[in-house]
Amino acid sequence: MNEKFDFGPESAGNIVYIRRVAMDSLPDEVRRQVPGADALYAVHGADGERLALVKDRSLAFLLARQNELTPVSVH
Repeated sequence: MNEKFDFGPESAGNIVYIRRVAMDSLPDEVRRQVPGADALYAVHGADGERLALVKDRSLAFLLARQNELTPVSVH
């Protein structure tokens, strides 16, 4: 991904939270798009809104940093 994504005015310059999301907690439509995966990683804004889902943790951190956001891991 080489283009910046507009996450919206509230998250510009803010911390975002990265967390692992089990596949069984996601809608069927999402699970069908990533067969064989046991989890995805979500990027959440400070207000808890899910901004993105990606296949691995390092990609979630990279996505946040490329968009000038500060990622923090949530367990």
